[in-house]
Amino acid sequence: MRASILIVSKNRKQDLFNTLLILESLINKSEVEVLVFLDGCTDGSEDLQIKIPWVRWYISSISLGASAARHQIYPLATSEILIGLDDDAHPLNANFIEQIEMLFTNNPNVGILAFEEIKGVFISDVEALKQSQREIKEFLCSEFIGCGFAIKKSVYNKTNGFPVWIDIYGEESCVSIEVLAKGYDILYSNKIKVNHRVDREKRKLDKQNYFRFGKQLKNSTYYFLVYYPFPLINILKLYWHNFKKYALNDFEYCKIYFKTIFVVLINIPKILKYRNSVDKSLIIKMRNLSI
Repeated sequence: MRASILIVSKNRKQDLFNTLLILESLINKSEVEVLVFLDGCTDGSEDLQIKIPWVRWYISSISLGASAARHQIYPLATSEILIGLDDDAHPLNANFIEQIEMLFTNNPNVGILAFEEIKGVFISDVEALKQSQREIKEFLCSEFIGCGFAIKKSVYNKTNGFPVWIDIYGEESCVSIEVLAKGYDILYSNKIKVNHRVDREKRKLDKQNYFRFGKQLKNSTYYFLVYYPFPLINILKLYWHNFKKYALNDFEYCKIYFKTIFVVLINIPKILKYRNSVDKSLIIKMRNLSI
């Protein structure tokens, strides 16, 4: 296999179906495998197995969380190139496999490729591409985003993989810091473009921002506890910033803020079991890289 495409999905049956139909039109199924993990879905997503039998399906009856689900499915891929996509994201390049192969070949120390993300719901890929960066941009960065990226399996296997101590939002940061700690680079390239089909206004109405706020605050705390040699100062700065910017100005944010503090305090002993602090020089290096 030239590449493995991996998708974790929860209760987005139609989005997932659309993504898989697009992928079918772009890939040679004898050369590229697609693995999908259904994470405790209750919307009938399992029915897609019948409609799309060429996908390798994995199903959990209970929700593990996006990161833990990725932790399970990534070791099951058979190729050296692992391509991660969200269930509501698809490549805009017909030749994205060739582009990924070329970038990895030309940059042997790169462990992860970060793609250009184009957010929005468009009537066609042509319209989506109009929103993309016109000039070719490539640079080393400190993180990747989960909606569209590629990682070498040989590099992924040298890390602890996607963390089981994070549920959703922040797992990419954990893989990023572990890859950099192993001496590999993360390269952003807008030669590969992904349309992340997010309806921003709908997410606001669905109160997704509140959900994301709580998860990111909690998981950022865990991230510092696990990886930073001296995490306390960074944690205090994190909470002070979020208190001023969010908790002081919105009652719902305020409730989530203090609830998160309670959850974090309870879980500190469990999280510290995963402690894997990196050298301070790596933290400094990451701050000098683009995000």
